[in-house]
Amino acid sequence: MTGPSFTHLARLSDDTGLYEHARGPLPRREHGYCLDDVARGLVVLSREPELSVDLVVLLERYLAFTAHAQADDGRFHNRLGPDRSWRDEPGLGDWWGRALWGLGTTAARCPVPWMRTAALDCFEASAHHRPPSVRSMAFAALGAAEVLSADPGHPLAAKLLGDIASYVGEPGDVPDWPWPENRLFYANAVLPEALIAAGHLLADRKIRDDGLRLLDWLLTVESCDVRLSPAPAGGWHIGEPRPAFDQQPIEVAALADACARAHQVTGDPVWLTGVGRAVAWFDGDNDLGVPMHDSETGGGYDGLTHGGPNRNQGAESTLALISTLQHRHTLLGSTG
Repeated sequence: MTGPSFTHLARLSDDTGLYEHARGPLPRREHGYCLDDVARGLVVLSREPELSVDLVVLLERYLAFTAHAQADDGRFHNRLGPDRSWRDEPGLGDWWGRALWGLGTTAARCPVPWMRTAALDCFEASAHHRPPSVRSMAFAALGAAEVLSADPGHPLAAKLLGDIASYVGEPGDVPDWPWPENRLFYANAVLPEALIAAGHLLADRKIRDDGLRLLDWLLTVESCDVRLSPAPAGGWHIGEPRPAFDQQPIEVAALADACARAHQVTGDPVWLTGVGRAVAWFDGDNDLGVPMHDSETGGGYDGLTHGGPNRNQGAESTLALISTLQHRHTLLGSTG
């Protein structure tokens, strides 16, 4: 892989948003859109160092979709049908957290001033909520960390970020299972990443170190020798068979994000190992030794199954690929 390509992301997008599913490389328009993916799109586009005119237009569409999904009380719809009508009621699920992550990243990093302002307005309209899910809160905390990085005195962002430690909890006392949940689920690395960000930005060394400890353990148990062997879609606990399938690109991308954060905060090059393993997983250094991307289309495959890649190239997997390759270029150099 030579670098992050946005060609397939553009293929999955239209003037409304980002289609969730694909059959092979072709968008499945009948399934419509979801905020979860559009918000992920905001994250990767906003943190891209140089945006073409076409990608700025795409970012604007994703931002407009996110604003449209936001209810008056700060909750969000998630699923928009192909007829452009909402298929759900506003809520505080993962999509709420990812929306705040995307809005916070746009508010902090977008190169277009008016879009930064609009994104911050939307973030502030929702940041007072506290969701029932730890992952939803962790996604939102990453958005708050972006806002706080750009404006260290932002009170709503500081309050939201300060609450993440009580959601995640402290590492457990069992040496081989310090994880705060009874099994690994999905996007697991977002929990330690949120702690690392909170500890760093709020100058709380214990919270930061708790996050680093959890991330170190997670990278260890999700590796087999020097390659990643991530928890599957059904979750995993020590003692269950390995390798386990279906492995999801979102799990690999979350590990890359968290290791990049740990490197940024500590300066310790050991965390680059995790980023490198995530890049290598997409490039074929995984449990089956097969690439997890389509070099012709720029799409990411939807999962690694017992029989090989699920070759559908949906939004979540493609964004996971792009996100991971962004870290490759900023931390490992263009040649990997």
